[in-house]
Amino acid sequence: MPTIDRDGVRIHWEATGDGPAVLLTHGYTATSRMWEPNLAALAADHRVVTWDIRGHGRSDSPTDAAAYSVDASVADMAAVLDAAGAERAVIAGMSLGGYLSLAFHLRHPDRTVALALVDTGPGFRKDEARAAWNRTAEAYATGFEERGLGALAERAEVRRADHRDPGDLARAARGILAQRGPEVIDSLPSIAVPTVVIVGDRDEPFLAGSRYMASKIPDATYVEIPDAGHASNIDQPERFAAAMRGLLERCAA
Repeated sequence: MPTIDRDGVRIHWEATGDGPAVLLTHGYTATSRMWEPNLAALAADHRVVTWDIRGHGRSDSPTDAAAYSVDASVADMAAVLDAAGAERAVIAGMSLGGYLSLAFHLRHPDRTVALALVDTGPGFRKDEARAAWNRTAEAYATGFEERGLGALAERAEVRRADHRDPGDLARAARGILAQRGPEVIDSLPSIAVPTVVIVGDRDEPFLAGSRYMASKIPDATYVEIPDAGHASNIDQPERFAAAMRGLLERCAA
């Protein structure tokens, strides 16, 4: 299993197929295994790179809480692309992975060919909304500390995960899932690459945020997938592949 060393933290990654690169980033408490239903379709003519966020799956889980942050995760994404030999890529992510994809574009617009934002949101501009989100992140962390892996949600993407230590997920909640400012949501109007916003029609917590992103990103296409929840790529893999194919064809053109 390929890994890269990030200041003593091993980050697990894999690549499938050949062609222009697509980087897929999973959601909180999921792992790169959540993308397994989509690899064959996407890797037919692309090099699809998946990885595990620190604290998740087969990546290392440092005990130092300071090692977990959005900045560290974005730097991990860039290092994974370097290891895969990809200077630029379509940057795609689900839930937390979608937020990290937006943060990656903010820091590395020159490395971003296009964006695919899947069942995710852009963060919060108002302090009170961000504080409410962070209380939820803290509740996740406390749940893992008190109940162990029994606190994992019964969701399609989480059932495919292979976690080892609930403390890892608690640190990731406080350091990566929690949000510190409005920079990501404020960046939406400046995004100048082709973008697809994909959301399941049953993913009610993320419908409004998805529509908001599609309205604010200048070159965005909005795709609402019928009969799909928070993991629309798993619930409806063929419809998800069609939405991704539309974006990849725009990039090729």
